Order: sequence, then C-alpha cells, then structure tokens
Amino acid sequence: MKSLMDKVCADFEAEIVEFNGEQDHVHLLVNYPPKVAISKLVNSLKAVSSRKLKQHLPELHKPAYMKDALWSPSYFAGSVGGAPLEVLKRYIEQQDRRH
Repeated sequence: MKSLMDKVCADFEAEIVEFNGEQDHVHLLVNYPPKVAISKLVNSLKAVSSRKLKQHLPELHKPAYMKDALWSPSYFAGSVGGAPLEVLKRYIEQQDRRH
C-alpha cells in the first residue's frame, strides 16, 4: 500500500515521510508543496488505493445494493509546521499500539 501511495504523492510533488496503518484507517505524515490542494491529494490517495486493493482483493467489493466505498468520505488533516519531525514520526509509528 505504501509504494502505491508513494506514487500518488509523487504525482503531486509530495512525499510520504511516515506511514502506518490500523485495521480500519491509516496515518500519513506527508510533506507537500503549498500549491497542492490537500483535498485533491487525499481524494486521489483514496481512489487509487481503493481501486488497486479491490483488484487484488475482490472480497472487498460489496453487493450492488450496498455502497461500494472502501474509504470513508471524511479525513483529518492538520498542519505540523515547527513540530520536530522525529516526534511526529514516533507518534505515527505508535498508533497501532494499545494505550
């Protein structure tokens, strides 16, 4: 999944600094230029990864009467300017641990 998302980010001149996933969502730390609309980047990441995952895992497709969306339409994006990069990376790495 990360290599696929790396390719999408490259199309936006963006870079994944840290990546970690849980059963039902992912955490990304992405460095992207100010000219990029974060909504377009996120939508592209979701669309491309959903399409590829469904190609490789057909069981992810839902019956026609159900919404066939893999990702939720929502997302959270926050600015981390000024925060130490290592602290942010460690936070994302630890997201799959139970608190």
